[in-house]
Amino acid sequence: MRKVDRVKKRFVEEGLDAALGGRQSQRSYVCKADGEFEAHLVALSCGEPPQGFARWSLRLLADRAVELEYIDSVSYETVRRVLKKTKSNRGGSLAG
Repeated sequence: MRKVDRVKKRFVEEGLDAALGGRQSQRSYVCKADGEFEAHLVALSCGEPPQGFARWSLRLLADRAVELEYIDSVSYETVRRVLKKTKSNRGGSLAG
């Protein structure tokens, strides 16, 4: 019901095109992960994990990338997207 009320209000205030088309997002996002960072991240993930760990986790990779000053700050979700984009799946059974 609230959505219908908002669309009606937008129609009255801004017209038919605005009511049917919706609104543009007000947020703007800056992509931190450039090609150089992606290359460093893939190289890091292909290397040996830290002592005491059997393999790299996304959080370990994110922390290490910041520690090595490849990037100011990065979330593990960004690391996941970069590795998925580059199809870097070192744990998969089809890798090889």
